[in-house]
Amino acid sequence: MITDADVDVVLPCLNEAEALPWVLARIPAGWRALVVDNGSTDGSGEIARALGATVLHEPRRGFGAACHTGLTAATAEIVCFCDCDASLDPAQLEPFVREVRSGAADLVLGRRRPQRRGAWPAHARAGNLALAGLLRRRTGLRLHDLGPLRAARREPLLALGLTDRRSGYPLQMVVRAAAEGWRVAEHDVPYLPRTGASKVTGTWRGTWQAVRDMSRVLNEAPVGERTAR
Repeated sequence: MITDADVDVVLPCLNEAEALPWVLARIPAGWRALVVDNGSTDGSGEIARALGATVLHEPRRGFGAACHTGLTAATAEIVCFCDCDASLDPAQLEPFVREVRSGAADLVLGRRRPQRRGAWPAHARAGNLALAGLLRRRTGLRLHDLGPLRAARREPLLALGLTDRRSGYPLQMVVRAAAEGWRVAEHDVPYLPRTGASKVTGTWRGTWQAVRDMSRVLNEAPVGERTAR
């Protein structure tokens, strides 16, 4: 049975001072928020700490670097991931955790459903759909989104040996999970306009970099081939 200490939520954070109060207030009661400060200059770390979060510091810039620092610092049985920009509600993770807890799925992902115009720019959505199609061809998983809201058990996640430290981290998690035969589920979640300036999906350059990082992950050799070399 999951107790209060059995869920850690990893929140990669880069200059999210405006969003943090809302995000942290939405963490389910008893769960631990692990805010990974990825070089913020707006006092995000201090704000998060004052609001009761555990704050970690990852000086190497990159979404994957921040996520993996949070994962390796986690101690709970189940680890969740959520963006820290108020575009996603961490309270939506509760049914994800129940599904992992029951054994119905090994990895549960949130399929983002924009709630307002501008929540998900067209170029970012197009890039995500293209990558989801490539993922289906690579793994057979019929997923529609590679979003950051997700839950899984900590020890199996660590055993995947994730190496990407940039935007490819979420995709690499799914690719390697599929290679290990994990049961992957996907559920709709509301997607809101982010608070503050976007570092990735709000810009063409950021989206292109993310697509390039994820394409590199898709071109990785399968696990068996890598270990045989």
